[in-house]
Amino acid sequence: MPAKAHTPETTEVRNEHRFDEAALVRYLQENIEGLSGPISVRQFKHGQSNPTFLLSDTKKNFILRKQPPGKLLPSAHAVDREYRILSALQNTDVPVPRMVLFCGDASIVGTPFYVMEMIEGRVFRDAIASEAGSPAERGAVFDAMIDTLAKIHRVDWQVLGLADFGKPGNYMARQVHRWTKQYQSSRTREIDSMNRLMAWLPQNIPADDTTTIAHGDYRIDNLIVHPIEPRVVAVLDWELSTLGHPLADLAYNCMCYHLPSENSLGFGFKDHDLRSLGIPSESENIAAYCRRTGRERIADWNFYLAFGMFRLAAIVQGVYRRGLEGIASSCDAVSYGTIVELLSDTAWEVVNRG
Repeated sequence: MPAKAHTPETTEVRNEHRFDEAALVRYLQENIEGLSGPISVRQFKHGQSNPTFLLSDTKKNFILRKQPPGKLLPSAHAVDREYRILSALQNTDVPVPRMVLFCGDASIVGTPFYVMEMIEGRVFRDAIASEAGSPAERGAVFDAMIDTLAKIHRVDWQVLGLADFGKPGNYMARQVHRWTKQYQSSRTREIDSMNRLMAWLPQNIPADDTTTIAHGDYRIDNLIVHPIEPRVVAVLDWELSTLGHPLADLAYNCMCYHLPSENSLGFGFKDHDLRSLGIPSESENIAAYCRRTGRERIADWNFYLAFGMFRLAAIVQGVYRRGLEGIASSCDAVSYGTIVELLSDTAWEVVNRG
């Protein structure tokens, strides 16, 4: 029997994501040393972008990430970029899984894909990390999350050979333009607050033009935490990573403070008593980040928050559109229509907060 043929977070491969498993197994046996016996393939239930699968032989587990089927938006689902950044970070203090192989041959499973080792640990699927245990442990987990983000932003991307991984400088302006185009490409109805944001954001780009590695989707459910310690052992889902502005990552991570817990994403805790849970306040989170990165203060915070919500709204709109077309990575995608409006309305409230 495979090492772990079933986990609570996997299911049989969904019909719309099926591929020739026999062809995959042959390819893996030819390209990965030490595979033992039959290989089972299961699909992870979570994740809305690149479909992710658990591969198990009799001794080990691996993770496969591939592009989704169907017509894709420009520059979206770049698994080759994920593989490159994860490979580059292998020997830094940023915790990432070990890369095993990349396959650009779409004839194997229908799209390019890569395989990496599976890291054992805890993944907190809700924003408040309800399974963390005590408030003290939860606070330590949140502190470790910010500490790991600071590690990402302190990496010398030039030394790692990543000078062409993005365009240094002018990140915010380019991102506003990119996600405006992405949103317009997948728009299914008019949302007034999105239209207002698309007009306001380009006119209010901050002067700070710092460049670091930017993860692009840095939140607690994209981290693997040590099984018993409040320590991050792996950062996952680097699909949106690039050379970018570090405060875009920090603001994205802090959006939970402004969103309610009751939404389809489960990405918010505005209505919770954070102190009783052990979760640091937004200002404490920002201060912890500044201490670790040498920043004295953060100007234009509301811009970064509003941009983060706008960008996520554009991403979610793409997921919702794929859900309507029946090709999304998760069957929950069709319920995401209202999230776009929640995010954009909240972002516009942040803008008008002054």
